[in-house]
Amino acid sequence: ALFYKVKVDGKIESRCVYNCLGIDAIGKKEILGFWLQESEGAHFWLSVLNELKTRGVEDILIACVDGLKGFKEAITTVFPKTDVQTCVVHQVRNSLRFVSSKNQKEVAGDMKKIYAAPTIEKAELELKSFEEKWQDKYAAVVKSWKNNWKTLSTFFKYPPEIRRIIYTTNFIENVHRQLRKVSKNRGAFTNDDALKKLLFLTIQKASKKWGNIQNWALTYSQLAIIFGDRLKEGLN
Repeated sequence: ALFYKVKVDGKIESRCVYNCLGIDAIGKKEILGFWLQESEGAHFWLSVLNELKTRGVEDILIACVDGLKGFKEAITTVFPKTDVQTCVVHQVRNSLRFVSSKNQKEVAGDMKKIYAAPTIEKAELELKSFEEKWQDKYAAVVKSWKNNWKTLSTFFKYPPEIRRIIYTTNFIENVHRQLRKVSKNRGAFTNDDALKKLLFLTIQKASKKWGNIQNWALTYSQLAIIFGDRLKEGLN
C-alpha cells in the first residue's frame, strides 16, 4: 500500500491506497483500480474481488500478492481456479527484518538458493537445508517460509518466462514509484477526492508509456498450452 494524509473535519487522518494491476491476454498492463482504506482484511479484499468481477473481470489465471491478510482467501472465493503466488521479494524482505545485520548477507544468499532453484524438488531440498542451518538462530524466519511455502512455490510449476512475471509484485512497485514522485512534496490532501484525482491522473499519464510484456508471444503460447480454453476465452 501507499500511505497518505487527508484532512477530515479539521483533523488529519491516514489513508492506505491499494492498487490492482492486471496483464490481459495481449500482454498489456492496466491498473484495474485503486482503493482508499483505513485497514485491510478478508472482508475488504472480498469486496475488491467482487467489484472487479462485477466490472467485467471474468477470470484470473495467476495472481501475485504480497502476503496481505485475507487476500488469498478472497481471490480463491471469487475466482476459485486462480493460482495464487506470494511475492518472493516481499518474503525475503520481511524475513531479513528479523535477521541480525551480521548474518543478513549469508541468510539472503541461502534464501536465494531456494527461490532460484530450477525445480520445486531442488527448492524443497534447499528449504530443508535452510531450516537445518538457521532453525536454532532464526526459528521465526524458517517457520514463515514453511508456513507460506504453498503459495511461495506456485511459480515453480511454470516455465521461466512465466516465472519472471509472477514471482514478484514489482510491476505494482514500479507504479508506486511513479505515484510517489508526484506526491512526495505534498502535505495533507484537502479531502479523499483530491487524493483520488491526483492518483487517477498520474496513472492515466504513466500508463500511456507502458509497453507490452517482453517476449509476450512466447509467454502467451506457453499460457495457452497450460490454461487452454480459459485463455482463449479472454481473446473473444
